[in-house]
Amino acid sequence: MTMRLLDPTDERDSLERAPRGKPRSIKGLKVGLLDISKARGDVFLDRLEAHFRAEGVEVLRFKKPTFTRPAPIQLIQEIAGRCDLVVEGLAD
Repeated sequence: MTMRLLDPTDERDSLERAPRGKPRSIKGLKVGLLDISKARGDVFLDRLEAHFRAEGVEVLRFKKPTFTRPAPIQLIQEIAGRCDLVVEGLAD
C-alpha cells in the first residue's frame, strides 16, 4: 500500500519527507498546542492541556497571529525546536 502525505504549509515546491513514527507513549515528551486564532479554539486546547497535564505531560502553548495566513516561519521554527509533538486546533 502506498501512502501519500500532503504538507499543509505554504510551500510552492513540496519536499519529499518520510512520515515520522508515532511514539509509544507521550510521557516525558513536550507537547505543543497551536491555537490558529479561530473562535473557541482556545477552549478546545484548554481542555486538551488539562488532560495532558493530568497525565504528567509537559505542555507548551503557541498562537498564530491570524487564521487567514500561514504561521510565521519564526513560530514554526520555535515549535519545531521546542516540541516533540504538536496538536493544532483547525476549526471553529
